[in-house]
This record gives sequence, C-alpha cells and structure tokens, in this order.
Amino acid sequence: MSLRLLEPERLGSSERELTPARIVLADGESLLRTALARLLPMEGAIEVVAEVADGRRAVEVTVRERPDVLVIDVEMPGIDGLEAVSAILRARPHQAVLVLARHAGPATLRRALRAGVRGVVSKSSDVDQIASAIRLLRDGRCWMDPEASARAIVDDSPLTDRELDVLLLTSEARSVSDIAAALCLAEGTVRNYLSSSIRKTQTRSRHEAARVARTNGWL
Repeated sequence: MSLRLLEPERLGSSERELTPARIVLADGESLLRTALARLLPMEGAIEVVAEVADGRRAVEVTVRERPDVLVIDVEMPGIDGLEAVSAILRARPHQAVLVLARHAGPATLRRALRAGVRGVVSKSSDVDQIASAIRLLRDGRCWMDPEASARAIVDDSPLTDRELDVLLLTSEARSVSDIAAALCLAEGTVRNYLSSSIRKTQTRSRHEAARVARTNGWL
C-alpha cells in the first residue's frame, strides 16, 4: 500500500516553512517507533519531541508537550490509540492527530473520524509518505489513506458500529462486564450485541465472531 504524495500548502512565511513540525510519536511497537523516530527527521522539517509506548502516556505527554502533530498507533497498550485521542481532544480540541493503522479498514476509518482525527495512514506506507502527511496536518490540512477511504465506500460489513465496538473489545480479551463498563452499556445489552454479531458472522462464539470481523477488515 502506498500513499499519494501531496506537498504541504505553502503559507507565505519563510519562517513557517523552515520551522520543523514538532511531533509526539506514540506506538506500542518499540522497533517501529524507534525506526520512525530516527527516520522521520531525515525527511526534513520534522522534530520528534517525545516517544511513548502506551495510550495513557500518549495523553499525558501530548497535553504537556503541545506538539504540532500527534502520530499515534491504533493498537496501544493500556488504552487504545483512539481512546487516547478522544481524551487528548477533550483537553486540546484543535490538536492535529495522524493515526497509524496496521489494518486501515472501514471500521478504523469510521472510528477515527468519530474521534476527531484529521489523518489516517497505513503502517506499510513509506517514511517519506508519512512525513508528507505530517506536514499536511501541521499546515491545517487533512490526510486519509486512499485505499481505506475506497474500502469504506464499498464497506460490506453486516455489523453495526455498536456491534463492531463490542467485538473490538472482545478481541482484546475483555470480559462482558469490562466491555459494558467501557462502553457505558448494560451487560444484557452487550450480550445482545454479541448474540447478533455471532448470528451475522455465522460463528459459534464471540471470539470467533471477533476473529471473522478482523479477518474481513471490519475491525
């Protein structure tokens, strides 16, 4: 998967063009995080001001450092990336966020947009393409991975957004009571969503349903 390269909008200020985009880099995969922290500044006009490995630290550090762009993985330890983004945007409503997604499927795109994210990019993208997306967001623009956008238009998922929310937490090995607490739902409501998800995916358990949903790119 590759990104269409777009040049950042020029703002008519030489100082703005020369000032690096300050980013916080949040990714639970230490190898990828370290590689991006080293390679992104080599693409020019990017400064990594902090690296974090879990969702809670992402919230704390982003609110403290006030970066131009937060670059964050969807799948983070502690709280997931989009939960962290929601918390950050409550504290900093105009924070630019670029989400890194291993599987930038329709459900991920929808969740990101609902959370207030302005950019989504696949982890398989080249470093120069990720850097280009960062600069676009720093300059007040948006970036959505074109393949994920195209899949969202032709999304064939039989599951509702709420069913997907429940299956996403199921795939993280959460109990029914934990899922209910996280989504502010009654446990009986969660069980109803799980039953309908199992029926729609023609599986025998909630864990199988979650696996089918992830395999098909619905999560």
